[in-house]
Amino acid sequence: MRFSAFVSVLRSVGPVVIGISLGFTLSLLSVNWTDEACYLDGKEGEGEGVTVGQDGLLKGARKPNSISTGNDVESDEDFEPRIVPYKQVQQSAPKKVFRAKYISTELGTRERLFVGVLTSKNTLNTLGVAVNRTISHHLDSVIFFTGMRNRKVPHGMFVVSHGDERLIWNMYQNIKHILDHYINEFDWFYFVQDDAYTEADRIKTLVDHLSMDRELYMGKPEEFIGGEMEGKYCYGGYGYILSRTLLLRLQPYLENCRNDILSARPDEWLGRCIIDYTHTNCVNEFQGLQYHHYELGKNSDPSKEESEQFKKALTVHPVADPEQMYRLHRYFTEIELQKTYDEIAKLQAEIKNVSVVAFDGNRSSQWPVGINPPFEPKSRFEVLKWEYFTEEEIYSCIDGSPKCELQGIDRMDVADVIDVALLELNKKYKPVLHLKKQQLINGYRRFDPVRGMEYTLDLQLEVVNQKGHSRSITKRVHLVRPLSRTEIIPMPYVTEATRIHIIIPLTLQDRSSVDRFLGVYASNAFETSENAILTFLFIYDPVEAQQVNQNDIFASVKAQINIYERKYPAVKIPWISVKTETPSQIKFMDIISKKHPVDSLFFLANIKTNVNSEFLNRCRMNSINSWQVFFPVHFQDFNPDVAYHNQPHPATVDLVKDAGHFDRRSFEEACFYNSDYMATRTRMVADVQENEEILDTLDIFDMFLNYSALHVFRAVEPALHQPYSYQACNPRLSEDIYHRCVQSNLEGLGSRSQLAMLLFEQEQGNST
Repeated sequence: MRFSAFVSVLRSVGPVVIGISLGFTLSLLSVNWTDEACYLDGKEGEGEGVTVGQDGLLKGARKPNSISTGNDVESDEDFEPRIVPYKQVQQSAPKKVFRAKYISTELGTRERLFVGVLTSKNTLNTLGVAVNRTISHHLDSVIFFTGMRNRKVPHGMFVVSHGDERLIWNMYQNIKHILDHYINEFDWFYFVQDDAYTEADRIKTLVDHLSMDRELYMGKPEEFIGGEMEGKYCYGGYGYILSRTLLLRLQPYLENCRNDILSARPDEWLGRCIIDYTHTNCVNEFQGLQYHHYELGKNSDPSKEESEQFKKALTVHPVADPEQMYRLHRYFTEIELQKTYDEIAKLQAEIKNVSVVAFDGNRSSQWPVGINPPFEPKSRFEVLKWEYFTEEEIYSCIDGSPKCELQGIDRMDVADVIDVALLELNKKYKPVLHLKKQQLINGYRRFDPVRGMEYTLDLQLEVVNQKGHSRSITKRVHLVRPLSRTEIIPMPYVTEATRIHIIIPLTLQDRSSVDRFLGVYASNAFETSENAILTFLFIYDPVEAQQVNQNDIFASVKAQINIYERKYPAVKIPWISVKTETPSQIKFMDIISKKHPVDSLFFLANIKTNVNSEFLNRCRMNSINSWQVFFPVHFQDFNPDVAYHNQPHPATVDLVKDAGHFDRRSFEEACFYNSDYMATRTRMVADVQENEEILDTLDIFDMFLNYSALHVFRAVEPALHQPYSYQACNPRLSEDIYHRCVQSNLEGLGSRSQLAMLLFEQEQGNST
């Protein structure tokens, strides 16, 4: 009992005792034996265990937080404070930080593959063009190397000419050109002759799986002629791949190779250079990846080749003519397309198998399998609208009409959908049944932003069985034209430093708006030194032109221009006077175009438009020479008497639905380059000779749309603002332009709710 009681007490008290003991022990270990050094009063032998220093000081233990220095032995009486004078730091001018033009340059990222095609003067326009057409849209960078080139380079090809037909010299220049210009931009370099077909996607896949830091020389290995030299070079006919690491190692010795190595073949010369100075041999297999190639027989037909080696080939050589090149491209494209279809079918089968064990069963897999599920509206305003159509008509028209003829791309779309529906039905029921279309009873379509265009068709079909018996049935089918993979389209480089020539046509009715326009433009452009030139185009009718010396209708405008030129000495505002009975945009631009350089950027504007720097920058960015023209949609205020009925008119108008609208009927504003205008205008010459009235019936927008291959970019522009004004529509212009003008006036009065409220108040007033 006593022992157990003792143990229980020890258990409760023991940890406390141990903790106290441990605390005392640690405090004793960290305590100072002597706080200060002291002089010895007694004999040297006194104080055993204490070390005596050189100056009679005790070398005791120092404080734990103290720092021992060489001056610790000095007394406090020797310490003298020092005053450090304050010196103001002179700030130097900040260094200008260099920022790379592209973020990839700053990050040091490189493209994956560079392709160099070795061609000649005789084959550049034949086999060279065929190679470019078959691989350039698959690969990012394709450059053609030649000795002497023709005067005219084929369109869409980047050709580097060395000015000499010697093969070895050209190969040396090819490698040197790459080392000088492209070595820091790419990881892999692929060289191929123009008489070889290259399966571009397979080459890209190959280099994507190779380690970029290896010294690799990959192609079809060949023995050197004579067999005296050890190692193997890559035969140039089938192409070869060089790594960036290998070329960098070869760079210091390239000049030695040119002077010391003699060879009749450029591929053999390059192979000897690589082997001599980098000790790297040509290989056709690396890291488990094969460089497949195939030798094509003379006059062979690619569609009849059954060899597995041919089907796996990355390159095929030799190719006799462009026609054979295109046949090869079609054959390999069909192989890759079939592989894609097989992969899609395999993935669809896997999705179906997995959906069986899902919570909702097969309902969890949407139709079609692998396509995004339909868009789910969150409110009644987000419900997608179905369009009804037949084979001849569609009941949803752009102009708001209830019914219009099915034509153009819409007609092609409906015909294509019906053909696909019949094809899939016959694929499903063959060979038991064969179906033929009799007519389309009902058709519905809608665009789903999540998945694509959806169709529902009610088809009347004739069904024929194997015995030849037939009957008519009605079948409903559902189809989806899915959205394809999103791609980034490369656009030409544009800059915001381009000078803009702003053209303002002015008629007699527009004179009252000049003062307001110049005041707004001066604050937005003159005072900010905007890189733009304002030009007025004074339009006289024949009667006004005859009286210009006695009574110039634009005299007050010219006086205002002189006032602003005196106010802003660095600004010049030119004007051009024209005489015409029918004011036409094309006729005006014909005169203006001849008075400006070819590379001029025009902004054709309206006197009522408020022009600012924000829009001018977008005009520069959206107008691309030989590529794109820009037609902005300005925001126009509603009639203030309608929008603010029985209310004070605001000083400034915001972009809200009750204040105005984007006038989609107006095509007066346009941004385009003079060179694009001149090229498009040239294409109109034949039609103008047959019918001169076409210049009056077309505007600039229709001209670019009908006579050029340029991309017409039409978008709303919030920075382009116009106050409300009534447009005087000229009945001499085309019916379409006149109708657009009238419709623009009507839609610019006010919103439907505002107009309805005015009608309601009028009806109320009439009833009382």
